[in-house]
Amino acid sequence: MEQPNDQVYSIPAPYRRMENMHILFWLLKDIGWCIIWKPLALSMIVPTLSIALIITWRTRTIKAELAHNLAIVFWISANSYWMISEFFNFEAVRVWGNVTGKHLALIPFLLGLLVLLYYYLVQKPRETRLKPVVAT
Repeated sequence: MEQPNDQVYSIPAPYRRMENMHILFWLLKDIGWCIIWKPLALSMIVPTLSIALIITWRTRTIKAELAHNLAIVFWISANSYWMISEFFNFEAVRVWGNVTGKHLALIPFLLGLLVLLYYYLVQKPRETRLKPVVAT
């Protein structure tokens, strides 16, 4: 049950429509990847990533939203790179030792994970400690 002093996060309608378009572009990108339709998949990278960046910028003042949206930007980047590595046949090319072209997608995946780890292990506990105590 919601407490009276809980904060409410509301999304303006134009922002919500943009987020919905973002999901559509992301799905089209991944469907194109799945059915190996390169023109569709590759053309959806730019709108998917662009909208993710816009959403991240717009929510930058809310630390939880910023962290999660940054993780999404890194996720889309890693996912897109992985797709490109498969489309252009360098996913199995050895880059260094046993690291292949596809493994380089781990860099943005791990950056997204680090952003979330920082948020949950450092930022969120700090916010919880700094919340004013409300007498009831």
